Amino acid sequence: MRRNWLAKAALASVALSVPMASVAGTAQASTPSNASPQKVVFHKAQKKKAKSHRASKPKKKNNENYQGKHRMSFNEDAATYVKRMEGVPYEYGGTSPAGFDCSGLSQYIYRHYGKRIQRTAEDQFLEFRRISKQHAWGGDLVFFHVDSNPNSYVYHVGVYEGGDDMVAATTSGSDVQWQNFSWAGDTVTFGTLTH
Repeated sequence: MRRNWLAKAALASVALSVPMASVAGTAQASTPSNASPQKVVFHKAQKKKAKSHRASKPKKKNNENYQGKHRMSFNEDAATYVKRMEGVPYEYGGTSPAGFDCSGLSQYIYRHYGKRIQRTAEDQFLEFRRISKQHAWGGDLVFFHVDSNPNSYVYHVGVYEGGDDMVAATTSGSDVQWQNFSWAGDTVTFGTLTH
């Protein structure tokens, strides 16, 4: 029993007495005086092959119709672009950044992204597909009727931004503004061309 313990102690002392300078190759271990010298061989660690930073599949050619995550939809584009027009003065019959009326603003925003729509709020309402508020997206249009009948005359229009908010050219003496339209109650409807 004692011999086994002494043999284990001798092996432990051999392992602990290896000089660091010889770690990369063959090293001579110090041994007790009554044992013969032993060679301890250390193997170099194998290097892992670095992975290529290139994709394993070739990239696809640019696709003009690609609608990936980074590309905004027409509605997102319209809802974002109309905010740039805030502060432009109201001008009756205005259709440019020099001055807008309500339907001139919506027409300008839609035309900027390639959609030609009618000139007046009433004509835009007749052109658009009616949807509920819960199905409206930012960039759709909000139409204001003279009463709660959804087929009544439309006197005002704005670009929907979500919730009860829109961007619209307000009235004479004012400008294009972000507005809350909850004051209109059940006299508003929503329209879309895209969904």
